[in-house]
Amino acid sequence: MGLPAGVPGAPGDLVVDWARRADDGPFASVAVVDRLRYGNYDPLIALSAAAAVTRRVRLVTCILIAPLRETATLAKQVASLDALSGGRVTLGVATGARRDDYDTSETAYGGRGARLSDQLAVMRSQWEDPAVGPAPCRPGGPPILVGGTGGPALARMAAFADGYVHAGGPPRAFARAAGQARAAWADAGRPDQPQLWGMGYFAFDDDGAGRDYLLDYYAFVGPFAQRIADGLLTTPLAVREMLEGYAEAGCDELLLFPATASAEQLDRLVDALAR
Repeated sequence: MGLPAGVPGAPGDLVVDWARRADDGPFASVAVVDRLRYGNYDPLIALSAAAAVTRRVRLVTCILIAPLRETATLAKQVASLDALSGGRVTLGVATGARRDDYDTSETAYGGRGARLSDQLAVMRSQWEDPAVGPAPCRPGGPPILVGGTGGPALARMAAFADGYVHAGGPPRAFARAAGQARAAWADAGRPDQPQLWGMGYFAFDDDGAGRDYLLDYYAFVGPFAQRIADGLLTTPLAVREMLEGYAEAGCDELLLFPATASAEQLDRLVDALAR
């Protein structure tokens, strides 16, 4: 379950209530997106609020734009959230593709991929250093997922992470990306298989508000934003077909993010899954 923390104007009590209700089932995790120059809540702050009202679900960033942040402080924040939540954090990271986020943070846009790789190595090391603390609940720190497209992102995933998170689209797009992730994993000599996560957006009978949100959120990709908006799940049948398609493609966990912020949307999704 994606929390509505990424939808501008979402009331704080609604975000917290979504997390509380997700913990009652049938969801495995609650997740948040990350932007700097946008009207969303900070992802780690939102997950801290969620941690306080949940006991079971995992707390997931999908994704956190790590290069915007100072590495040692970020590592301590993530370790703190993991320790306070009883080891429920899954850290999804990527470089982020929006230049305005970097301009706002006064962080160089160029070289962000290399910076992320360095950060992942440093965070793993810091989580194993008792002088910094707090110690995460799992040796080596929380599970890490890496997002992004292309060879460098997949190589980064295979070198430093526990799995890959795909940025959305139909099941066939996920299947292609999953195959590439498995190949990069094998090329790096990693045993077993990477965790494979996906994501999608839903909004039931919202008079176009969900579509408008996606067009705004993904405006930086130009005309391709229309294709993203066209993939919005608007019926229970579309949700179930998405779940079945991703499961058949080998997805370990699919995150469904709301494109509008209302309690009714969560009610409708729970009902769709129950059927």
